[in-house]
Amino acid sequence: MIDYSTDTGRVRLLIPDTDEQNLLLNDEQIRAFLTLEGGAVKLAAAQALDAIASSEALISKKLTTIDGASTDGPAVAAELRARAQALREQVAEGSGDDAGGFDIVDFDPFSAYRTHW
Repeated sequence: MIDYSTDTGRVRLLIPDTDEQNLLLNDEQIRAFLTLEGGAVKLAAAQALDAIASSEALISKKLTTIDGASTDGPAVAAELRARAQALREQVAEGSGDDAGGFDIVDFDPFSAYRTHW
């Protein structure tokens, strides 16, 4: 069972890779993406989506059968890459748990020593 309270589970939720009978990536692969991205869940998910998109583009070509059924691997790959880019933009804009940066705190280390008149 996928544990969504873990970083690995959160990455799965974002990519989404939640069909436990047919997972696209194993936990070790997801942990590797987390390591590559310094533990940032959204950035690890973006890397995972890029990897899945590359695989999709390599394996699934654009095909149409005689009866009209079709698959479009390149279009699926483009959608996955767009989702990866959206996750990266969320991080860059500072939304979500993976927002980088820092806060500025107003601090006067000598305030306890000042005399208030």
